[in-house]
Amino acid sequence: MDYTKVKERIRKDYGYHLEYRTRWSDNDMYGHMNNSVYYFLYDSIVNNYLIKHCGLRPPTSSQIGLVVHSSSDFFGSVGFPAIIDLCLRVNKLGNSSVVYEIGLFEQGAVEVKAVGQLVHVFVDREANRPVVNGIGEDLRKGIEKLLKSFRTLHISSGYDALHIRANSPFFKISEEIREALHAKRPIIALETAIYTHGFPYPDNIKLSTHLESVVRQQGGIPATIGVLDGIAHIGMIAEDLHKLTSSAGASSTIKVSRRDLSYICGLGIVGRKMHGGTTVAGTAILAYLAGIKVFATGGLGGVHRGAESSMDVSADLTELGRTPIAIVSSGCKSFLDIPRTLEYLETEGVTVATFSDGRGDLVDFPAFWTRDSGVQSPMTLQSEKEAAALIYARSTLSIHSGLLFANPIPEQYSVPKADMDLVIATAIREAEQDGATGKDNTPYILAKIKSLTEGKSISANRALIEANVIRGTRVAIELAKLEQAVIKAPSREMNTFGASNLGAQMSRAHEERIPRPSDGVDIIVAGSLAIDLACDYQHHGSSSMDGPEMATSNPSIILQAFGGVGHNVATAAHLFGGTVRLCSVVADDQDGKAALEFLVSKGMDTSGVKTQGVGTGLRTARYVAINDAKKDLVLAMADMGILEQSSMPFVQTWRAELTRARPKWLAVDANWDPITLRKWITEACKGGARIAFEPVSLAKSSRLFSDPVLNLELLGVFPSHHIEVATPNAQELVGLHEAARRGEYFDRQDWWNVINSMGIPNGGARDRMITLCGRDMVDQGIPQQSIQLLPFSRCVLTKLGPRGVLQVELLASEDSRLNSPITERYILSRSPQGNTGIGGIYMRLHPPAELVADVDIASVNGVGDTFLGILIAGLASEEGTNIEDWVGVAQKGSIMTLKSNEAVHPELGLLRPPA
Repeated sequence: MDYTKVKERIRKDYGYHLEYRTRWSDNDMYGHMNNSVYYFLYDSIVNNYLIKHCGLRPPTSSQIGLVVHSSSDFFGSVGFPAIIDLCLRVNKLGNSSVVYEIGLFEQGAVEVKAVGQLVHVFVDREANRPVVNGIGEDLRKGIEKLLKSFRTLHISSGYDALHIRANSPFFKISEEIREALHAKRPIIALETAIYTHGFPYPDNIKLSTHLESVVRQQGGIPATIGVLDGIAHIGMIAEDLHKLTSSAGASSTIKVSRRDLSYICGLGIVGRKMHGGTTVAGTAILAYLAGIKVFATGGLGGVHRGAESSMDVSADLTELGRTPIAIVSSGCKSFLDIPRTLEYLETEGVTVATFSDGRGDLVDFPAFWTRDSGVQSPMTLQSEKEAAALIYARSTLSIHSGLLFANPIPEQYSVPKADMDLVIATAIREAEQDGATGKDNTPYILAKIKSLTEGKSISANRALIEANVIRGTRVAIELAKLEQAVIKAPSREMNTFGASNLGAQMSRAHEERIPRPSDGVDIIVAGSLAIDLACDYQHHGSSSMDGPEMATSNPSIILQAFGGVGHNVATAAHLFGGTVRLCSVVADDQDGKAALEFLVSKGMDTSGVKTQGVGTGLRTARYVAINDAKKDLVLAMADMGILEQSSMPFVQTWRAELTRARPKWLAVDANWDPITLRKWITEACKGGARIAFEPVSLAKSSRLFSDPVLNLELLGVFPSHHIEVATPNAQELVGLHEAARRGEYFDRQDWWNVINSMGIPNGGARDRMITLCGRDMVDQGIPQQSIQLLPFSRCVLTKLGPRGVLQVELLASEDSRLNSPITERYILSRSPQGNTGIGGIYMRLHPPAELVADVDIASVNGVGDTFLGILIAGLASEEGTNIEDWVGVAQKGSIMTLKSNEAVHPELGLLRPPA
């Protein structure tokens, strides 16, 4: 094989795909997957295909395949934990021989990690010699299918997003979009010319933020597309959008259509760096190159009136004729020649269909500000599902022209056709009188329409853009469902391969991505699923303040995402390879539906998320964080009433979840009301699960030590403790300690029995604690408070931001760390002889994995939740490991989230376990 060519392999180069979840035993001493495992995987996917699709029966078939050659080129390392995509194709099919090629990719990464080759010669089972007539008919037919699928793929593939993104210096895809493309999540492309040449700053940044929030609320992922410093960005992060929108009106910020891409990108490499807002045509080609299939915008360009003499035809139309993308718009602007526009699109081979929304099959093609144009739409659509089916069929048929889905403006904002016709006639007449032609024509007419309608056209414009974004996102979601259904249907059959251990593992890896109510899981996370709003303060004018002023409005960038402590912990554990089920409650509202769609799109188990009926008056949880200019939290507001006031009976709802799941770990957050929280803890312990407690906030941390008047089952003390590990920050630690003191937990005799058995000298251990964690921390009382909580929580991990994580743990008498020279330095005290069960106290300050500069901090939301999710996923995956074994990798994951705009960094699966 040509080394340079196979290094550029992408998943689409292969016709047959399987998953493999790596095991701890796959690693060598350096933390990389052993070479022998690669060959095991190559052999297994080949035989998987032969058995499932070629009729091979190894024990009885008259012909068998002998491996006469195998080789592998390695381009990157893989290790546990990881999910591997194994990809197979046939490079050559001879009379008796087959040359297979296997690509090995790691989920979450684009580049191929290894490419292997395996050659089979098929021989007669008894004679052990090739048969004169060659490979048997059934075998050959199955192998030919794979050979043909590969050839067809390469005839029709054209540009490929993964190839471009890996090799082009002019093309940058954000981490969120890269991950979404790979996971086949619903992505919606958004243009930016509307921000650079349609709205002034700061109105444009507000609109861009709002539209991205609308996409996320619907369950999609926004991919705002623009050009910064000569580089096309697919999926602009908040800082990118701010940079582009604030440049609106500058001479160095231009409109970018297809023709302008080589200009703006080429000049960038010679020092003339410009910004650009992408038009419909520019956005369409860039979205297609990125692999995005749906694009929502306001209105399409078209054929101008009088085009028979001016030849003024929008590039949007020709782009749709040669770029296979689906565009959702409110038709084209009313002042264009709509009949000629539709004729032009027909000539270009563009499918045009209008959403009828129950109006029947004969509806008008919309004219932007008005629902009616007087021109009948060529085709109609009844639903987003139908639109998705058209996209899928177009893609499968390899048709290289686009689709235009016309979405009429919402009825309440529609301008009557007769009124709009008068306005347009006046605007066109004045444009002709003033000589506004060519590229000046559309801006002139739009400004005139705004004036003549006294600004009503602007409010209508905003309404239709939002409606199109909602519609487009729903189409993208339906398309993702359709594509996943098509992919999963054959996968269930092919993954039942039982001839080797790999087949069973592949089957499990696939099925884990589909919620199955009867399955057990290693981890249950019981906590909040919420809509998160992060409000990041922005400097303005001459203000030197680093944070918001009270009692007034402040400039900020507001980002919306799906979050909640429970959601974040579950997501982190899931991404790190844990088998996890989130148990939470959402309302039967738009936020709740969008949250469930979002979880499904990530392949997470939603069977434990319950929906509260509409009659309860409860809303899906929301969390608002107010951050200063450094992204540090100033104030947060949380509406978690749906968890605190849910009427769902614990026994029938949540105990049933614990019974069917049989988890090793329960991670529970303090957003539940005190009674439900205590029931989660005690019921999970009865089932043998270990408990991780996340205090959530200073106010809610006290719920663990609820007032005795609630008549709850008492929290047990070591060795009959309920809590295995608690993960407060410094403030929450104070809250926990104060709540225990106030509830007289420190007055209990069983608490004193444990404290007296820890081996702490009568004079205290201040000097030793200073040695282990520093004077400032001891002066704050952090280690002392942790020790006093140990009888109830065997380990307290206090998250201290840039100071690291303080681990204070109560060791059992048989714990090997008490006698290890490696851990000797972390032993604070040893229990006196004769105190059975208790061995001593382990105290260790874990330094931060990295000190992150303020400029590199994207968001503090979800950082601590990421830490807990990775920690329990690691502990659940490897029995017998200690908490400190996983703290370092959990800290690394937290840093990844700290630098990400996501509540949880989507590529946590790339983290390596401890050596």
